[in-house]
Amino acid sequence: MSLLSVENISVRYGQLTALRRASIKVQEGETLFVTGPNGAGKSTLLRAIAGVVTPREGFIQFAGQHIAGKSPEDIARLGFSMVPEGREVFGALTIEENLRLGTGMRADKDQAARDLEQVYSVFPILKDRKDQQAGVLSGGQQQMLVIGRALMAGPKLIAIDEPSLGLAPKVIDDVYATLLKLRDSRGLTLLIVEQSATRASLTGGRMVLMRSGEVALEGDARELVKGEALKQAYFGYGDH
Repeated sequence: MSLLSVENISVRYGQLTALRRASIKVQEGETLFVTGPNGAGKSTLLRAIAGVVTPREGFIQFAGQHIAGKSPEDIARLGFSMVPEGREVFGALTIEENLRLGTGMRADKDQAARDLEQVYSVFPILKDRKDQQAGVLSGGQQQMLVIGRALMAGPKLIAIDEPSLGLAPKVIDDVYATLLKLRDSRGLTLLIVEQSATRASLTGGRMVLMRSGEVALEGDARELVKGEALKQAYFGYGDH
């Protein structure tokens, strides 16, 4: 059974239809990239799964439970953590205070302390600067911080919206190397939104391409990038 199953969901913002009967499945431990041009519905898909927006139709199942219509807090308790586009650190708080926000309403302080040490073992630079304000970090360090904050919730799946945005190529490589290490060492499942298919082809895994709120293409990322079908689906030529 899939860890995450999204079937035929539609989302509207007023008169705008952002998702049209979109469906994806994510198996436990895999990496799924969601790619496509601006306005394709990629971020809306993540927000619908996270409970930020409610689909008008269709259903979403995560960790064996139907979650469409549930609150973001209830969905997070099931093991879903989301890293939104733009990183969204709390600049006036310290790095450690930002990380502790990731524990949410978990009452087990001992477990939270263990999780914090695990995050510091993955991102030692955060430990070295834990008492500094998060606003002074570079873009790459802020991305490490928000991934670390997501880990503090003890997730089964981390969904990350545009992790490459605004980062230098070397920093992007480092971020992805860390994500794959976390996937392999902790059994995490990764759901990653990227506008470009290039990173998906470099990283490997499965890829879904969205256009105009619909899933236009899916398959092995490296195989799709080699073919003409990806360009046709991305740019929309060959439709008529």
